[in-house]
Amino acid sequence: MTDLVLADRVGEQVEVLTLNRPERLNAMTAELAAALKRELDRLAGDRSCRVIVLTGAGRGFCAGLDLHGFGAAPDTAGFGKVRRELAGQEQMSRLVLSLRNTPQPVIAAINGPAAGFGLGLALGSDIRYAARSAVLRVAYINTGASNCDMGTSWLLPRLIGASRAHELMLTGRRVDADEAERIGLVADVVDDERLMARALEGAAMIAAWAPWAARATKQGMWTALEIPSQQAGIEYEDRQQMMLIQDPAFEEAIAAFLEKRPAVHPD
Repeated sequence: MTDLVLADRVGEQVEVLTLNRPERLNAMTAELAAALKRELDRLAGDRSCRVIVLTGAGRGFCAGLDLHGFGAAPDTAGFGKVRRELAGQEQMSRLVLSLRNTPQPVIAAINGPAAGFGLGLALGSDIRYAARSAVLRVAYINTGASNCDMGTSWLLPRLIGASRAHELMLTGRRVDADEAERIGLVADVVDDERLMARALEGAAMIAAWAPWAARATKQGMWTALEIPSQQAGIEYEDRQQMMLIQDPAFEEAIAAFLEKRPAVHPD
């Protein structure tokens, strides 16, 4: 059986996870969701991995839920209809949370259509780079469901602002790569053949920093989105900094800067 998620280590510190259902534009099934969750859980405990790149095989990132059949979430035998369907819903939505909770920064390399749940995976990543062929769409409404799904109603307004998010969610229209960059939905757009190189460039820049510093920055950025006041946010930052400057990586980073050399940071 073909692996549903391909895992490849690039260099010593970057792991590339590739959704591997190219014949279906990597549309999501229960089995694919479970495979991706396993890989994220594995990498969360791997200190040698400093950055994760998420992409799709073939010509698509993830076209959303597989409308030919999602399958059943694990351990749902004997459940009634509502309980079974809620388990499937939660299996997908918790995967978006897993991207946030994975300690390593996650870069989404959007190599084609990212619709519905595929867009949710991209939004849940920390950085998004897009190929010129990429098309993004909040697509749940196409099936008669709410477009408030998979964290999109929380994530999208915070990334591009409430006004633009309302328009995209209510119209369900497609957004090409150039527009996605213009409105801040993706950080960069490159030619298709350059996408993975661009993602790895970004990953290498992150991996060069002290691992705990990068992980704390990721955690702090996500937490700041939920802190209600500037004062509370600054107090959170103060305490985070007090922990980080006690680590040997702090002194090494300063010494490397003063000596004009790359810092050496253990995992």
